[in-house]
Amino acid sequence: MVGSRLLPLTFALAAFGAGVAGSDGLAFVLVLAAIPCAAAAAFVAVSDALEGREARMRAVSTSLALSLLVIGCTVRASAPRGGHVPPFAVSTLVAAVLLYTVPALIWVLEPLRPRPRASRVHARTLPGA
Repeated sequence: MVGSRLLPLTFALAAFGAGVAGSDGLAFVLVLAAIPCAAAAAFVAVSDALEGREARMRAVSTSLALSLLVIGCTVRASAPRGGHVPPFAVSTLVAAVLLYTVPALIWVLEPLRPRPRASRVHARTLPGA
């Protein structure tokens, strides 16, 4: 569960929902809680990629999502109390959610990817053999 992408994704979606509902304080706390979960998911994905497993896309997407969550949380924390949340903070949250869903989208679309055909070699018999 530590390296799961679902936990930071859930926190990010909940933060987005809280922000839409007008509870900016709760949204900030949820984004702040998503950061350690996102870091764990990124560390697991990068270590899997370094071990040679097929995790390069997951490592890149979770690392970028972690960066966006940290940047968005910083922008959100520097916003004045009682003021509006900067649109950049909301944009980084939405981009992080999209980055968490990229590997799932690729997995869903994988059967549609064209595969190279294996060439068939026909054995020919020589005349008179």
